[in-house]
Amino acid sequence: MFAVRYFVKDVSASIKYYSDAFDFELVQQYGPAMAILTKDSLTLWLAGPASSAVQAEKKVNPDIMPGFNRIVVLTDDIKNVTARALDCGGRVRIDIGSGPTGEQSILEDPDGNLIELFSSRP
Repeated sequence: MFAVRYFVKDVSASIKYYSDAFDFELVQQYGPAMAILTKDSLTLWLAGPASSAVQAEKKVNPDIMPGFNRIVVLTDDIKNVTARALDCGGRVRIDIGSGPTGEQSILEDPDGNLIELFSSRP
């Protein structure tokens, strides 16, 4: 099993964002510290300021910032998924562009973590 962990400012707000914008399902929430969500075969761990992961990282990096890691959400309707993500509080970092394998855009969640939307060519 694999999982991606994002550091977030507010676990409850992040659960709502990922559930509403991308149809993630909440598996378990550990109060304000941590939540586990799934979407298809992806497991996403949302770690809030009270989580042990954030507390450990702050010891070596007091200025934790979202990194350039990102999850990729595969979709057949990149325009509507982008619009829904924006309505839920996300931001466009790189607008929809086209390449040899399909279309992609890069969004930011409300905490600045990156999400790539990708729609492959038929």
